[in-house]
Amino acid sequence: MPKSSNQKLKLIYLARLMHEKTDDEHGLTMPEIIHELDLCGIKAERKSIYDDFEALGTVGMDIEKETAGGRTFYYLAGRDFELPELKLLVDAVQGSKFITRKKSEALIRKIEGLASIYDAKKLARNVYVANRIKTMNESIYYTVDDIYSAINENRKISFLYFKWNEKGEKQFKRDGKIYKVSPWALTWDDENYYLVAFDAEAGIIKHYRVDKMLKMEVLDERREGADHFKNFDMALYSKKTFGMYSGKDEHVTLRCRNQMADPIIDRFGQDVLMRPVTGEDCFDVTVKVAVSPLFLTWIMNFGGDIKIMAPEHVATQQIELAKKIIAAYE
Repeated sequence: MPKSSNQKLKLIYLARLMHEKTDDEHGLTMPEIIHELDLCGIKAERKSIYDDFEALGTVGMDIEKETAGGRTFYYLAGRDFELPELKLLVDAVQGSKFITRKKSEALIRKIEGLASIYDAKKLARNVYVANRIKTMNESIYYTVDDIYSAINENRKISFLYFKWNEKGEKQFKRDGKIYKVSPWALTWDDENYYLVAFDAEAGIIKHYRVDKMLKMEVLDERREGADHFKNFDMALYSKKTFGMYSGKDEHVTLRCRNQMADPIIDRFGQDVLMRPVTGEDCFDVTVKVAVSPLFLTWIMNFGGDIKIMAPEHVATQQIELAKKIIAAYE
């Protein structure tokens, strides 16, 4: 591109320069700014750059100056994201199993682009994607986008749903029969994305792992289940459903040693009522959970420090599961 053409883009090049090569700890002198612009084929003078700084300020770019060692440095003082916020985003991407390795690396590069080159290096030093467990389903991003479109357009969706068999092959559930549901929400649980939807055939709310959905289509049919979701609490639904494993909702009373208060509150929240047991170093707590093998296994993780007191049939399920595990080692 000829220099004369680049001159028209001076403000854009200057904005990019200040965004990429300056931050609160790194500035550029006026001669350095003029030199950087010259490398892009743009001739500039001090006065015109001062005017450009004012123009950038009107669109939210706060260019400030600082004097050190007899020299004046100019830098971009405010950004949409601070470094700790970008670190959180990077951690979320690299820790997400449903995002493929290739897509994780691409997303992290984009996040790094929101920082200066200096902060981007700090982010890059803390990125560990290579050996993490990642999905191979690259189409998940389009699936998520289509689900959001269906929700916004109040339409049903259809898809195939699979699980992995002992040969490491995809095995479609219900013998490959197409699922047709009304999507209402997407939620994140245990490092996976889940669709929460209304199944009109069963007349209940169900959830599906998004990375196990294939050949998804948005249908022309209007959604159903509005009454079921009128007072739906997504946080409560996630809290009672361990690992998003379905099960019958039950009010379960647990007897816990006092040192178990931390995991109980971590799982069920600070508003849970812990009732001290007279004469014992324990407390009782009643929680609403979807009773499933994963819930029972969670109880067993604490080696007897948490015990199911009621209802009796749930306690019996716990005993039977323990016997089954012991039998596997005999």
